[in-house]
Amino acid sequence: MIDALKAGQDISHAWIRDLKEDDRVHGLYLAKEKKMGQTKKGDPFLSITLSDRTGDIEARVWDNALQLSSLFKEGDILDVRGQTGSYKGQIQLTLSCLKASEGGAPALFLESTSCDITEMMTSLKGLIKKIKDAHLRTLSERFLSDHDFLEQFKKAPAAKNFHHNYIGGLLEHTLSVCKMAVNVSEHYPNIDGDLLLAGAFLHDIGKIKEFKYSAWIDYSDEGRLLGHLILGVAMVDEKLAAMKKFPDETALRLKHLILSHHGEYEFGSPKRPKFLEAFALHTIDDLDAKINGIGRYMERDMKEGAWTDFNRMFERYLLKGSIPSSVDDERYPAKVNDERQRVLFPE
Repeated sequence: MIDALKAGQDISHAWIRDLKEDDRVHGLYLAKEKKMGQTKKGDPFLSITLSDRTGDIEARVWDNALQLSSLFKEGDILDVRGQTGSYKGQIQLTLSCLKASEGGAPALFLESTSCDITEMMTSLKGLIKKIKDAHLRTLSERFLSDHDFLEQFKKAPAAKNFHHNYIGGLLEHTLSVCKMAVNVSEHYPNIDGDLLLAGAFLHDIGKIKEFKYSAWIDYSDEGRLLGHLILGVAMVDEKLAAMKKFPDETALRLKHLILSHHGEYEFGSPKRPKFLEAFALHTIDDLDAKINGIGRYMERDMKEGAWTDFNRMFERYLLKGSIPSSVDDERYPAKVNDERQRVLFPE
């Protein structure tokens, strides 16, 4: 029988990424999702996606499911006790105790970028200084000198779920896209490098308004009703209104970059790319999002073996790990990937 936990009990948090089969769990977790189901006998059970900053785990409540479901809602922090098991190769948690909790520091649930915020901002400002077009550089620098904007920009996530979905993720993603924009424009001299770089910097600025984040990342009302592409164009228009003699054609193309960077209508893009810089920005943005998102999915996958669980977004299984180092030819010694690996060379 599941009972509410007694107030005042000491809680030792077990990180989700570290959970193994037959672990006893007692701690605070975020209830991301909950849904009711029925066993083959017709008995109700409660399924909860529990989360901390290291990942998610599926938890099940088999006793008093209806009663306990009424005690909390999605987005609440839960004080839980249970034990892990394995189901179809995945670690799953069966709860024996559960209650809603008022406690829990945000650091338990919100992951932060592993990169240094100050260093990333210095790098981004250095790239913006490379913009030769005076109008585009001035517009970009107006955002960088806006204290309120900058404070939000440094903290905001870049997504709710898939890529860079952590504190500082928007800055990390934006810097990465800007760096690639510089490389692409150097490789293709027929691309307007200034326009592409300015678009790379501004393409996701609407995300500072699209998301809210306290214990978890969710959409704001503005985010659900308008979305970051529309919000971003409105923010650019606000800055442009205070600038004299900004070229209309440049403003038009810059706003198209923001509106079209998702590429296709089915991906939430109100417009599809219609000139070279727009195609380039969409491709760069998509690449950075996929490398980050897929990489993190692989790292966090809890399924045993070399292959991840089935990824619904990409409709495929993904191969984890890297090719092992080899020492077949002593003239070309294998590179050591990390400090845990050692390469033995023949005498």
